[in-house]
Amino acid sequence: MAHHEHPAVARVLTDLAEYGLHPDVTWFDDAVTTAQSAADALGVEVGQIANSLVFTFNAGPILLLTSGAHRVDTDWLGEQLGGTVGRASKAVVLEATGQVIGGVAPVGHPKRVVTYVDPALADYREVWAAAGHPKTVFPTTFDQLLTVTGGAPQPVRPTS
Repeated sequence: MAHHEHPAVARVLTDLAEYGLHPDVTWFDDAVTTAQSAADALGVEVGQIANSLVFTFNAGPILLLTSGAHRVDTDWLGEQLGGTVGRASKAVVLEATGQVIGGVAPVGHPKRVVTYVDPALADYREVWAAAGHPKTVFPTTFDQLLTVTGGAPQPVRPTS
């Protein structure tokens, strides 16, 4: 299967195209399932990696786009959002996004997932997000992430 024919990546590119975005997807030989491995492969700072993390919030899934330099403080975030934030199972991630852990993109999901975007990503002119497959990333910006996801800026941990 040619890279551009992977169905999850194709859905991501279709969703981005609806906003006039046509990024070049970078394919790696091996999966880049951590922010550090993606940053190393791209030669960028780990903070420039936009991790797409699915959590449970009260009854449903939420998507957190976090800077690779941050860990999510689920207790603190739950207090900020007014509920309980917990880790989502692989099954919940796949059902909510149609994508597997390690390759979850900000878009390309069967239906819109409530999304929050870590404002720390705004510190970088360019950030990189997964493109629907664990071996893929694409360049984007904080503002583009807010636009294409319909997301809201939300810190994922207390500022130090």
